[in-house]
Amino acid sequence: MINKTAHRGAYIHIPFCDHICYYCDFNKVFMKNQPVDDYLDALALEMKGYGADGLPETIYVGGGTPTALNEQQFERLFIDIEHYLMNPSIKEFTVEANPESLNEAKLKIMKRFGVTRLSVGVQTFDNRLLKEIGRAHGANDAANAVRLAQEHGFNNITLDLMFALPGQTETVLHESLERALSLGIPHISIYSLQLEPKTIFYNRMKSGTLKLPGEDFEADMYGQIILELEKHGLHHYEISNFAKPGYEGVHNSMYWHNEEYYGIGAGAHGYWKGIRYANAGPVKKYIEHVCKQGNARVSEHEVTFTEKMEEEMFLGLRLMRGVSVEHFKEKFGRPIEQVYGKQLEQLKARGLIHERDGRLAMTPKGVFLGNNVFEAFLIS
Repeated sequence: MINKTAHRGAYIHIPFCDHICYYCDFNKVFMKNQPVDDYLDALALEMKGYGADGLPETIYVGGGTPTALNEQQFERLFIDIEHYLMNPSIKEFTVEANPESLNEAKLKIMKRFGVTRLSVGVQTFDNRLLKEIGRAHGANDAANAVRLAQEHGFNNITLDLMFALPGQTETVLHESLERALSLGIPHISIYSLQLEPKTIFYNRMKSGTLKLPGEDFEADMYGQIILELEKHGLHHYEISNFAKPGYEGVHNSMYWHNEEYYGIGAGAHGYWKGIRYANAGPVKKYIEHVCKQGNARVSEHEVTFTEKMEEEMFLGLRLMRGVSVEHFKEKFGRPIEQVYGKQLEQLKARGLIHERDGRLAMTPKGVFLGNNVFEAFLIS
């Protein structure tokens, strides 16, 4: 019998895009001439295998661009999700969408199949910057897409924004935040630009043609973001995430609480039964693997006891609430001070973490130096 209440999530990857953004290093391919229908066949087969092992409490469909699928393909995806993975007591069902490919028909499909949350990739409301980073939509397209979703009953919407973009000023950032807040959305995820190999921006940086803000300016922007969003009632609950009470991301919180989840689709990563695994990335290789073995795993790593404790710390400390001292002891059978006493003393002495109400969390100073905090627990 399938356990319908087991605590787990499912991430489903749609790698297709109508265009490639200059900063993106996710597993993605141009949509044109891709075997999309064959991919959906393989995706359904992989879903079937994991669904038989227990239905997830959360589902997150990401990409790539899930809304790049046409209406027929999009509906087929949700038919398969409903058949193989849908839990009657689902806690959260999120789908990523881009403004230029989100339309009324797709919103109706998502509503019919029980999607509870939309993640809209906006990045900025500045038209010049949108062109600079290779986005296909304009600022008004993004605002209109959000309003259309709201008209169709989607009130739990999160916007993805970016900062420290080429040529971005604090004024431009402020205007984007104000435009986002004016839409009445309850959640914002905001990330600084990261230069990753094999991206257009990385190549421009190497050639010296990409001008980026310095670290101090980036820190000033981050401080501005925290102040402005909290002033408008979106509390800072994770390093890069802000929400009105009750709208915190359930699926992503599962990652930060170091819980297990299925990773389904080309290039997806999963963590299941103590094993972290990665699927084949190229679409055709993914299809071949699933057809041969029922899943697409090309690498597996059994997480050691020490690694589980490390992950509990550096993932949990991303949350502003931090890590529960009592929960750590219950989970691992050892007091947290016994395992990480030296690191905790050093971080406290530097003013980067503190302990309150039985929880270890980053101080405001620690939030700005998060990588220094996380690295302290990587001792294996």
